[in-house]
Amino acid sequence: MSITRRIFLRDSALAVVGTAAIPSFLTRAAFGAAAGARNKRLVVIFQRGAADGLNIVVPHGEQGYYAMRPSINIPRNSVIDLDGFFGLHPAMSPLQALWDQRHLAIIHAAGSPDPTRSHFDAQDFMESGTPGLKATEDGWLNRALHSAFAPAEKSAFRAVALGPSLPRILTGGEPAIAVNNINDFGVGGRNSSSVANTFEAMYANSVDAVLHGTGNETFEAVKMLKSANPAKYAPAPGANYPRGRFGESLKELAQLIKANLGVQVAFADIGGWDHHVNEGSTQGQLANVLREFSQSLGAFWIDLGDLAEDTVVITMSEFGRTARENGNRGTDHGHANVMFVMGGPVKGGKVYGRWPGLDQSQLYEGRDLAVTTDFRRVIGEAVYQHLGNKNLDRVFPTFPNQPGTFLHVLG
Repeated sequence: MSITRRIFLRDSALAVVGTAAIPSFLTRAAFGAAAGARNKRLVVIFQRGAADGLNIVVPHGEQGYYAMRPSINIPRNSVIDLDGFFGLHPAMSPLQALWDQRHLAIIHAAGSPDPTRSHFDAQDFMESGTPGLKATEDGWLNRALHSAFAPAEKSAFRAVALGPSLPRILTGGEPAIAVNNINDFGVGGRNSSSVANTFEAMYANSVDAVLHGTGNETFEAVKMLKSANPAKYAPAPGANYPRGRFGESLKELAQLIKANLGVQVAFADIGGWDHHVNEGSTQGQLANVLREFSQSLGAFWIDLGDLAEDTVVITMSEFGRTARENGNRGTDHGHANVMFVMGGPVKGGKVYGRWPGLDQSQLYEGRDLAVTTDFRRVIGEAVYQHLGNKNLDRVFPTFPNQPGTFLHVLG
């Protein structure tokens, strides 16, 4: 298997992932992919609950941040410094090597222009790709497949969600499937007991999930998956997935990709970001979910090995949190947030976007970080540059999104 400089990063050192790291039932994937056309993949991760972008990528160079958050700020001596102004929460150390090797880019002050502070409306708008417009019937990730490069024979796993039901983002005209457990594969329904907490349960029951893959696609997918014998899968050396639903989802996605099942777009989500009370600082609720989040992404990158060269991962959350902490040492629903873009083609090691500042006069509605980069600008670049879909007016019908306006996060 060919080795590239983007193959396997851990503690800023290169390690070769050779055939010994690949189970025998997956060898057809590595060599089959090398022999044919390279399959480019886009993975979207949703942080449900409105993650606190200001404590995830900390503007430690701005004094106002510390004045607004006296009990939950991330101290300068604990921040993983990135560029002298921004730094990562210390729980995100598993991603530091990707940043150092320029495979991780950050877009701060990003988000939806819609002013809603409703979890459900904001998530719906970000998954439909049409903020403020509730009549949209399909999701932008499904629409992105319409004119994107497609192999001669479309796989039943071309569009896959890791979870009990098909999310809003993948509903639409292109067939898509939901995989809740790779060892007991089935297409999920709307009502599922496999949700993390009350918030996720409310979200799951509120979504009008249109199921796909319930006919021939499902039977074909089951057949393909069984031939890969996923029960015998072992992650690559150093790919240490944490326990929990999110880590398991990314491990299963890595299995699907490495088994050469034709994955082109994929979706996974992680809840637990709605911290109105006792959010914590370097330790606590936010730190715990960040640790799971970053360890899972780091393991996924390592597990993919050379296949990471053609994989782009984008993270998003429905909105951010208030700039000031509240009276319960937490944060309330805000506006702008932070997005991560990870992968082989990424021009990383840089924080993109225009920083609006945290002075009172610079805050959105006097309380929140302002949005300076529409989230569709980021995902539109990935759809155009990585998936090869040049018809962005169809993917994002209400948003002028052209190459001249891209941030140039992708090489």
